[in-house]
Amino acid sequence: MTIKLSVGQEGINVNTDVKVVQAALNLSQSPKFNLNAKLVVDGKIGDKTIDAIESFQKNIAEFQNPDGRVDPNSKTFTALKKHLTKSLTEDALMAIMAMGVTSTIKTYLPLFTTMLPKYAINTPLRTAHFLAQVGHESLSLLYTQELASGAAYEGRKDLGNIQKGDGVRFKGRGLIQLTGRDNYSQYGKYASMDLLKTGNEQIIASTPKYALDVSLWFWKNKKLNTYADDDNLRAITRRVNGGYNGLTDRQDYLERAKFFLIS
Repeated sequence: MTIKLSVGQEGINVNTDVKVVQAALNLSQSPKFNLNAKLVVDGKIGDKTIDAIESFQKNIAEFQNPDGRVDPNSKTFTALKKHLTKSLTEDALMAIMAMGVTSTIKTYLPLFTTMLPKYAINTPLRTAHFLAQVGHESLSLLYTQELASGAAYEGRKDLGNIQKGDGVRFKGRGLIQLTGRDNYSQYGKYASMDLLKTGNEQIIASTPKYALDVSLWFWKNKKLNTYADDDNLRAITRRVNGGYNGLTDRQDYLERAKFFLIS
């Protein structure tokens, strides 16, 4: 479910659910429903959000007695889904990447807009699946390198780590983590960068453009658009993760992305 618990007056008001409702209200404005000021998509319930829910219920969902509350699979939630503008806007991305922060969303939104089509991630379903994977892998775009030191990769010949210290130098980086000397070398050649030069391996983590681009390169090489077209989350997850770790969380990201992108 896109939201799992109730939002609004006397609701449970989990941060993630509140963000979805706030963003949906911002994107559902019409001649019958027009907010005086857009809601801040911050996951915090307050009078402005509750008043907006009530106004939406009265003017769009045609409640005689608005209660200021949105429950999963309720009439209000169905109406929100029906009336919102389907697009990858800042509000939508803020709700999809529910653990993220505004500054990061503002950084990545224009990059998504310009770079995804270059890799044929050019349909709402493909976009939703890509966002689901990078959202989980990066904790809503917050992390561009794995938290572990990388020492566990030391000596991994299958990754090309043949020199002392390669495990740490070439640990996972990017929104979908590039790992190992061989993979860094291959992507570096593709992107016309020498990522084997000491210090350059940090570029993938420190530069949002490359953190995203390396993930798109991985997506293309693994032919993941094919599985996205089949709406096959498990197949994509297996190819990204090597197993099914975090499958439920990836599903949650996917449901939020579909809500904002797919009619």
